[in-house]
Amino acid sequence: MQYENEARVLFTSKSENERFARVFIAGFLTPLDLTISEMTEIKTAVSEAVTNAIIHGYEEKRGNVELFCAYRENKVYIEIADSGSGIENITLAREPLYTSKPEMERSGMGFTIMETFMDQIHIQSEEGKGTRIFMEKTFTKE
Repeated sequence: MQYENEARVLFTSKSENERFARVFIAGFLTPLDLTISEMTEIKTAVSEAVTNAIIHGYEEKRGNVELFCAYRENKVYIEIADSGSGIENITLAREPLYTSKPEMERSGMGFTIMETFMDQIHIQSEEGKGTRIFMEKTFTKE
């Protein structure tokens, strides 16, 4: 697909880089004049996906998280990928309140939040090889 603009960044799976991902996506999308609500929803979905990659994908290990974003017409496309442990059961992981890390007091709402704030979400994952999350959002274009 030909995009109007696109960007890709790779960063270490450290928890403080979740904030970096939010700032990066907001800065990249600034020229689109999104509503405050649209920008907040996108930043929150990105934050949840990046947090999942760091906490669940890599657990205590170091790795890289890749964030790709692009836009075309009135749609934003986002991909977040890791090469961590992968998801054993995607259907179960998408259930509200399910967490594979209850000892960390995780809420189990990551995928639910992504699905609520984005128009489309698709998850590809293979155990031992990692996870890639694709998200799309249509925004108001005046």
